[in-house]
Amino acid sequence: MWFLVAEHLRLGSWDLVKGLTDGGDNDISPRFAMQLINEASLCKNRVRSDNFINSQGFELLNGMSVLASDNHIHNLLNEHTVEQAIALQDALAVIRNNRGHYSSNAIAIDPHRIITTSSRTMQMKKKQPNQPAKKVLQSFFANDSITGQPLACGIGSPGKNTAKATLELLDRVKMIKPNSLIIGDKEHFGKALIDDIKNNYDFEFLVPVISSKKLRTIEHSIEYKRLWAGYAIAETTYSFSSSKEKYRLVVQREGETLETYVYKSFLTLSNKPAQELIAERYDERWSIEEFFNFDGAMGFDRASTFNLNIRYNKMSLALIAQAANYEFRKKLPSPFKTWNAQHLSDAVFRNIDGDIRTKDDTIIVTCYNAPKEFNLQENYQNLPQKLAAEGIDPRVPWLYNFKLDFRFK
Repeated sequence: MWFLVAEHLRLGSWDLVKGLTDGGDNDISPRFAMQLINEASLCKNRVRSDNFINSQGFELLNGMSVLASDNHIHNLLNEHTVEQAIALQDALAVIRNNRGHYSSNAIAIDPHRIITTSSRTMQMKKKQPNQPAKKVLQSFFANDSITGQPLACGIGSPGKNTAKATLELLDRVKMIKPNSLIIGDKEHFGKALIDDIKNNYDFEFLVPVISSKKLRTIEHSIEYKRLWAGYAIAETTYSFSSSKEKYRLVVQREGETLETYVYKSFLTLSNKPAQELIAERYDERWSIEEFFNFDGAMGFDRASTFNLNIRYNKMSLALIAQAANYEFRKKLPSPFKTWNAQHLSDAVFRNIDGDIRTKDDTIIVTCYNAPKEFNLQENYQNLPQKLAAEGIDPRVPWLYNFKLDFRFK
C-alpha cells in the first residue's frame, strides 16, 4: 500500500480530503479520510482491530498510531454534506483531466444498481434477471468511453428519478468535457430527458430506443442500406407520442433473410454518420460496464446504508482511491496492468513482505519479495528525486512532512 502514497502526492489527494473535512495538516479528520481511501484500495469495507494482524503498518500509512473506529468513520461521513462530496468529485475530475485520464470525446453514462443492506423500507428489484429481488441503491456514473475512468457519480432517491439524476450528472460533465457525445442506455430513453438535453446542453446524445409496436412498424417499413454481409443501416425520424418534435432515428439490421432479421434502433442528437455512431461509437459504451467489473470491489458494488451524506462521501473517497490505483496500474507492464482491483490488492498490496523505518527525514520501506517483473524498483526506488523531477514536493503532509523512499531486497 505504501506505493500508493506516491500516487496520492501526484494527484493532490491530501488537499482534496482537507477540503472535504475542513481539516489542516495536523488534524485527525483528513487522516480518517485517508484510511477510508486506503481501505477502498484494499477492496475492504473496513480494516478493524479484529482483522488488523494481516494489515500491520496500515495505521501508519494514514499518519496515525491507531485505526479509526466505526463511530469515528460514521461521524466523519455523516457530518459532511452531499454538496461537499460533489465538490470533491468535481475537483478530482479536473485533476484527472489534466493528467490525461480522459482521452475520449465521448462519455458513457449508466444507472448502476448496488445491492444494499439498508434497513430502510425500499422497493425490491432484480439486479440480474436470474437473481432474486433484493434492496438496491441506484447510482449514476459518467465515464470516459475509451479509458473507462469515472468523471462523476451520483445517487438516486425517491425524490430523484433517472432523468433528474442524469441531468445533474451532465451539469458536472460539461465542466470537464463540454460538447461531448453522451452515450446512454435504454433507461435514458424518455421524452423529458431528451428534450432537456437538446434544448439546454451542447452535448450530442446517443441512446437505444425501447421497443414498442410503433417502433417495430418503423423498423419493418424503412429502406436499408447494406454495408456488409448480414449488416444494414437505415435512417428516418421519430416523434414521441403527443409531440411534434422530430428526432433522428438510426436503425441497424442484422441478418441475411427476412426470417433472421434482428433490429436495434437508436435515437440521436448527433450529426455524425450513422455507421460511425452505431457500428463504432456505441460499442465504446461497454467501457463503463468494464469499469464496474474491474473496480467495483473498491466500494462501487456494496452499500450498507442509504444515508446520502455517508454514501456520497464514501463513494467520493473511493473515487480518489480508484484514481490512485489507475496511476499505479499504468506503471505495471502487461499483463499485470490488466488485473482488476481485487487481484491487484491480493497480489501486490497484501502480498509483499517488508519493514518500515525512518532515517533522518525519510521513511524507508524495505520490500523483500517484490516480483521483479512488476518493475516496482524502477518506478519507486529513489522516489524523492523522482517526485522532485516531476515538480512535486516529495514531503508527505499526512506523514508529518517525512519523505518516502523504497529499498528492494
